Amino acid sequence: MNLATSLDQIKGVGPKTAAELRQAGLETVGDILLFLPRKHEDLTNVTPIAELRPGKVTIRARCQQISTRPVRRGLRLTTAVLADDTSKLNAVWFNQPYRVQQLGSSDEWFYFSGTFEYNYGRYQLTNPTAELAKELPVQADRLLPVYHAVRGLKSQTVRKVIEQLRPLMSVLPETLPPSVVKSEKLLDRAAAISAMHFPRNEREVEQARQRLAFEELFELVLASQLNKIDNQKLAGFAIPFEKSVVQDFVKKLPFALTNAQRRAAWDILQDFENARPMNRLLQGDVGSGKTVVAGLAARQAANAGYQTAFMAPTEILARQHAQTLAKLLEPFGVTVGLLIGSVKGKARAMLYQQIANGAVDVIVGTHALIQDKVEFHRLGFVIIDEQHRFGVEQRQRLLMKVKTEKVGSGALDTLSEPMTIATGSSQETERAAPGSRARHGGEGSVSSAPSDTKKPSVAAAMPHLLAMTATPIPRSLALTVYGELDVSVLDEQPRGRRPILTKIISPPSREAAYTAIDQQIAQGRQVYVVCSLITDSDSSDRKSVEAEYKRLKNSIFGHRRIAMLHGKMTASEKDQIMQAFKDQRYDILVSTTVIEVGVDVPNATIMMIEDADQFGLAQLHQLRGRVGRGQHQSFCYLMMSTNNKPSQRLREIEQSNDGFHLAEVDMSLRGPGEIYGRMQHGALNLQIATLADTQLIARAQKAAKRFIDSGESLSKYPALEARVRHNQRVTTLN
Repeated sequence: MNLATSLDQIKGVGPKTAAELRQAGLETVGDILLFLPRKHEDLTNVTPIAELRPGKVTIRARCQQISTRPVRRGLRLTTAVLADDTSKLNAVWFNQPYRVQQLGSSDEWFYFSGTFEYNYGRYQLTNPTAELAKELPVQADRLLPVYHAVRGLKSQTVRKVIEQLRPLMSVLPETLPPSVVKSEKLLDRAAAISAMHFPRNEREVEQARQRLAFEELFELVLASQLNKIDNQKLAGFAIPFEKSVVQDFVKKLPFALTNAQRRAAWDILQDFENARPMNRLLQGDVGSGKTVVAGLAARQAANAGYQTAFMAPTEILARQHAQTLAKLLEPFGVTVGLLIGSVKGKARAMLYQQIANGAVDVIVGTHALIQDKVEFHRLGFVIIDEQHRFGVEQRQRLLMKVKTEKVGSGALDTLSEPMTIATGSSQETERAAPGSRARHGGEGSVSSAPSDTKKPSVAAAMPHLLAMTATPIPRSLALTVYGELDVSVLDEQPRGRRPILTKIISPPSREAAYTAIDQQIAQGRQVYVVCSLITDSDSSDRKSVEAEYKRLKNSIFGHRRIAMLHGKMTASEKDQIMQAFKDQRYDILVSTTVIEVGVDVPNATIMMIEDADQFGLAQLHQLRGRVGRGQHQSFCYLMMSTNNKPSQRLREIEQSNDGFHLAEVDMSLRGPGEIYGRMQHGALNLQIATLADTQLIARAQKAAKRFIDSGESLSKYPALEARVRHNQRVTTLN
């Protein structure tokens, strides 16, 4: 038997069990040994029911009675009476009707672990796990591993198979370089995995977690650092800094740039001067002015004869960006084109021709930009808005739409004069000494770095890349997943922007919220009502756009003008409705989250989010950002679907308008999620590590740098190399 042995060859694994394991993606001995527990339950600390205190508890009890019933559409409530030799208590499960079959036909003893709390007027055990006592290990000094229930796979099944494989733990190969294991004082890999499956105490579990989490982060950080090294070897287009061009652009803006906007623009314009392609992330909270910064950079690129491609995730957002950029750029003779699915026939063919011959300087579009028919004349700058919504391949295809040409040779021109960016009537100056590239390290500070002195004479040059996101990136994510990117942050709101007043609304307070909404409409303001579903569903009790539109139109707001918007409509239908709402032809827009990103209606002052307790924190913050974009005070009503106490994420967003703070909270609550496009938690190979552990990330960064600096070949460690290369593929933007 070895790590490649099929699990159906293991004693006790019959056809049914083998099929369950296969369905969960576990086919070999190696697969299941690396299927690590998600937590460990301490069954050695079992409390008699009569002695329970509120909090996390474990009891050993029998189920005396159990039943399940629907309480509203899509939700079933299962209740039970559990008893031991000292007393009885009630237990409740939400949407777990299978507990009736598990517990109702048995007089066996079970271990129940859950939260003992006061709710619905009595103390109860909420959503406890249930493990048949006679099937658990006998050792009293062992913590019980609990595994992910992938496709219904039971922890009990995994434990039985793992028990048969215990002798193989010692032959698991080491994957980290010995120098890293020694310098970081880590458990060897075999000992760590064995401790996860067969822990003797909590200290051993913690040591194992530290080792395995460090390994996952080391692989991720090493991939990121190697990506950055690869990026620095690429050839790019040197776009010279033209002070007069920048000054003229900024002076003609109808508003003053924030300090954060000026710093970000300075970062980008310096990157343009480099022989290497820029690889920068511009992150800024909703309404912080990213498009203006991108427009300034596109102006500089056009002045040097380069085209800019600006890719947005939706047609509505692409159209809005095109309108904004046209206002910013066309007064300077910079032409802006819009390439989206609704542009068809002769108009589309003509736009293809204009892009190919260079008649259009800035091309804004959706994924239509990466179609084979699109040929750029001289693409030098790529902007990807809300870049996490695009897959890695889509970004790559856009970046590769550049013709091979001579890149030039010799030293880069350096900035020998002050860069002055006018902000309204005042001016601020940041200076770069001759032969250096300025980098801000605070207001007005400058640091020197050697300029590049060599460039390849002929190369398939890559365009400069600016990825933008209105989803603030937690610092830990920026250090790992985004490690190959330079990051600029817009952490200021434009002057005069008022904080949005956010309030959690329980069902009994709904009528008062409707009254407040009607008062706002009477003052000429407009309202968003957001629902998560398009139509009603038998499997969910959430409100739908279609049903809520009819209800509001026929009763509550029958005297108001109401429109409906959702993703099943055609692009032209959505554009027409959105434009009509912007033109104030509707008072209320009932919509799905299709309005989440980018839609700008300054007159809209209320965002009402139905079933807000069912949304993630980042999405709630994005939706809230659709209001508060004008001169009037704006409000966000978070409508609860039940009378239960609000979740932590709702309390956090009620108290804070700071997207960067909320991003850190969101990371701690749910992990990285899908912040980085198609890359999900599993694609990052993170079973144990958390990207909220900044201390361990810092250790992994230093260790990865030492390994690279040592010159040791990654190919000496095949398993490590395979995972690092995988991480390079799923994280790289170039």
